[in-house]
Amino acid sequence: MIEDVEQALRLQEIDKRISRLNAEIIALPKHIAEIEKQLESHNRKLTADQAILAANQKERKQRDLDIATHQQKISKLKDQMLQAKNNEQYRAFQHEIEFCEAEIGKAEDRILELMSEAESLEVNVKAAEVSLGEEKKLVEKEKAEARQKTDADQKLMAEETEKRTAIFSTFTPQLQAIITRLKKKHVNGIFVADATEGACSGCKMQLRPQHFQTLKTSPTMVVCESCGRILRYAPPTDQQAMYEGGKRVALS
Repeated sequence: MIEDVEQALRLQEIDKRISRLNAEIIALPKHIAEIEKQLESHNRKLTADQAILAANQKERKQRDLDIATHQQKISKLKDQMLQAKNNEQYRAFQHEIEFCEAEIGKAEDRILELMSEAESLEVNVKAAEVSLGEEKKLVEKEKAEARQKTDADQKLMAEETEKRTAIFSTFTPQLQAIITRLKKKHVNGIFVADATEGACSGCKMQLRPQHFQTLKTSPTMVVCESCGRILRYAPPTDQQAMYEGGKRVALS
């Protein structure tokens, strides 16, 4: 039965490795999804900035067209002023010319504002384009590495699962049932616990002295009376052995 306990402990270690591999296999796609989501967010931000820059350039062109239109109108109005028949007509043409000149001034002021805004927009867009290009390369690299890691983990998990099956098949149906029940019962899946200094390492409960003595001397399998885990006697380390009842003792 001592051999069964050791084999059960080996099985437990394999289960831990399988659990870690499975967790990693599950986590990798989530990690990739997260970095792809972040990349898409940066891509949307760049697209928005590009749209703002395009709108800026479009408005500047429109303002330039407005200025040209007003300048053409002023030229025509000045020609018409020469044909004014009275002061009232002359003043009307002059008023129109002043209005067009005011509109030109507004358009020119707005163009200056747009040019100032465009400078920072162009810098940000160019920087974002370079950064996004580098980020895309990194994401593709991480995706490739994740695929390789997943393939390697799946291969290892298949090997560990095969080892587990081989060990588990050597147990009696009764021990198989005990291990299966304990794995379901305990969240961490620990079904074999060390017992050192009279306590179960699984539930931390102190064992009855007689029960602990049975574990140390009996060849039969012993389980924790509190949590039901299979117990394995673990002799104290040299440092632990230096103390007994709170007092320092000499090592034999």
